[in-house]
Amino acid sequence: MAGQLFVQGLPAVSEFTSPRAWAFTLLGIHEYLRKMGGDRQVHQSREALTARLFDLLQRCMKPDWPWFEDELTYDNAKLAHALILSGHASEQPSVLEGGLKSLRWLVEVQTSENGHFRPIGSNGFYRRGGARAKFDQQPVEAQAMVSACLEAYRVTSDAWWYEQAHRAFDWFLGWNDLGLELYSPGTGGCRDALHVDRVNGNEGAESTLAFLLALAEMRLMQDTVAVFNEPVR
Repeated sequence: MAGQLFVQGLPAVSEFTSPRAWAFTLLGIHEYLRKMGGDRQVHQSREALTARLFDLLQRCMKPDWPWFEDELTYDNAKLAHALILSGHASEQPSVLEGGLKSLRWLVEVQTSENGHFRPIGSNGFYRRGGARAKFDQQPVEAQAMVSACLEAYRVTSDAWWYEQAHRAFDWFLGWNDLGLELYSPGTGGCRDALHVDRVNGNEGAESTLAFLLALAEMRLMQDTVAVFNEPVR
């Protein structure tokens, strides 16, 4: 039933103008094709959206700003993640490399002088050539970075990407600008944001799901790495 609903809704995506909508759709398409790999219509949709997103990157990127837009806003890592995933799955090396290059740059932009993860703040974001907002820092940014870096690690086997995923995940646990935990062990929830002087007291669904998704992906990857590194007897 879920597959039928997916296919019925997919044509509407052709009218989407948001690059993030294209990226999220590509992530969904990838999961769908893992089970329904023979669906030609969905393959064609992936090709079209991948080309659209990659073309945007090529048109907008500059030597000092290898990005899809002239501004970093929200859920930024999802854009690079979609190209990495789709470029690898469709065997398009240039698309894959474009995704990896843009994600590596985003990692550098979102790493503080002390080495911890510092996502783009939502109070103004970051326009090319302008001032960067440091706060409020949102849990969805950390989750997006965890997921994208783990995908980069899967396709390249470069341990550096695994380290960056850890760095982003540790933001939830207190390795951030304020040294405060956003994950609450007592409730199992996640605070809604890191403000300039405190954590947000709310534990909304979006933030809690962001933490739980990041936790699930990290644990799954740790199990995979542990099995891979187990000595042969």
